[in-house]
Amino acid sequence: MATKLKLRGSMVALVTPFNNDRVDEPALKRLVEFHVASGTSGVVPCGTTGESATLSHEEHERVVELVVQAARGRIPVIAGTGSNNTREAIRLTRHAKRVGADAALLISPYYNKPTQRGLYLHFKAVAEAVDLPIIPYNIASRTAVNIEPETVAKLVADVPNLVAIKESSGNLEQMSRILQLTNRRLVLLSGDDALTLPVLAIGGTGVISVVANIVPKDVAALVSAFEQGKVREAAAWHDRLLPLIKAMFIETNPIPVKTAMGLLGMIEPGLRLPLCAMDPANLEKLKVALEAYGLRRTQWAAGPATKAGTTAKAVVAEGSAGSRRRRPAAQRQRR
Repeated sequence: MATKLKLRGSMVALVTPFNNDRVDEPALKRLVEFHVASGTSGVVPCGTTGESATLSHEEHERVVELVVQAARGRIPVIAGTGSNNTREAIRLTRHAKRVGADAALLISPYYNKPTQRGLYLHFKAVAEAVDLPIIPYNIASRTAVNIEPETVAKLVADVPNLVAIKESSGNLEQMSRILQLTNRRLVLLSGDDALTLPVLAIGGTGVISVVANIVPKDVAALVSAFEQGKVREAAAWHDRLLPLIKAMFIETNPIPVKTAMGLLGMIEPGLRLPLCAMDPANLEKLKVALEAYGLRRTQWAAGPATKAGTTAKAVVAEGSAGSRRRRPAAQRQRR
């Protein structure tokens, strides 16, 4: 199973759009179409960016099912199924498999602070209970516990369907050690947009990206350039994206990215408490960053701020990778 799933390129940590505090199902389907048309390599619903913490169990399962249906096998769906309750994680992962997800992303258990042995037993239990590719998600800044490289290596040795790790520790030395201890048999995915290029340089294969919600072609272009050995071009994309990435994290994710998508007319920017609207000063900084990148409000298929009759395939925020005028300098020089 693991050999059939290609985990590389730009995979989007998909937002969950709300309208009147309900999951906006038509908008969610449009977002999937947008990413299929934009060269995104995979969609990841119900992760941190998808506000899984404030989705009910029914909503969580419905979002995964809708995204699988919308993707229609054209790009992989990596369903967020993590929990700090191992039984619940197994239940969510079983549901993801049942509705046709291609893999499951599981954040390490949060709040209850398991030991390294507890982490090992948790991921092993989920992987043994569900015949689906499993991707642990390491982000100690949210969970309070780091998955140590030795724990990852033991999991890889003992659990055949543990195929990758999403690494958001920010520690390149740790990521390098994971690759060394697993003899580079484990796929390393960046969980931090700002570190996509450095992670590729040490042997990673892609990113699960927040900023790809608004500039999917550009994130895909960065990874593609690196894969083709065009390191200067990849670095130019990195430099181009960095200020926009910084703006996506001036407040807690996904507040800025959903606000940006609202400003661009992509979705209604609704959030659920305890997440709330941006501070006015930070909102102005976000607007400046979007304008500096060349992103402006565009038509969005059948959306509340759009013209009827447009299609998701036609939707590209003005100034995206398709625009000749804003390719990175390294790329323009070769033309």
